[in-house]
Amino acid sequence: MSTGEAHKPPPYMLVWLGLFLLTMAEVGYAFITAIPKLWLAIGLIVMAFYKAWLVAVYYMHLKWEPKRLWLMVSVPIPLIMILIFVVLNEIF
Repeated sequence: MSTGEAHKPPPYMLVWLGLFLLTMAEVGYAFITAIPKLWLAIGLIVMAFYKAWLVAVYYMHLKWEPKRLWLMVSVPIPLIMILIFVVLNEIF
């Protein structure tokens, strides 16, 4: 889609419902005591990344932006993941 073209409105309420359900899942997941702390942290991080992706794609309208903007946004993600896993390594 080229710049300036109109796109259909994003499904804001459906995305909001998904974010709400993920938040409830995170809260419920955090209270499970049978899971080792490392797996608990990894599960919460995965859900947080998915929520961040939903916000970026729909609420920040990245879905309709040019691919070069996607590239600019996605390049720091491996660094973020490395930093998170280094911190997790220090904690556990």
